[in-house]
Amino acid sequence: MFKKLRTIIYHVDDLQKAKEWYTEMTGIAPYFDTPFYVGFDINGFELGLDPDFEDVERGAQAVAYWKVDDIEATVKRFINAGALLNSKINKVGAGIKVAVVLDP
Repeated sequence: MFKKLRTIIYHVDDLQKAKEWYTEMTGIAPYFDTPFYVGFDINGFELGLDPDFEDVERGAQAVAYWKVDDIEATVKRFINAGALLNSKINKVGAGIKVAVVLDP
């Protein structure tokens, strides 16, 4: 039986750079930090960074939507930190807004 989504893993070219960027963006230090995987515990949800691209087709990564208090401020902060806007802020109904940024 499914209980909740637990983990999202981003495949990254530069693990050290990605670790530093996500630490800065989330304000959370990784709880698991090795040369082959870095894991962040974000309110019981795992953000994993994986430098292994074996058997992974580039560009086939998933999109994860994170709940934030202020989407406009969050998108602006990510863009100012080097992320690229992939999909502008859109209203999708029921007061929900979404946007997609590509991390550097």
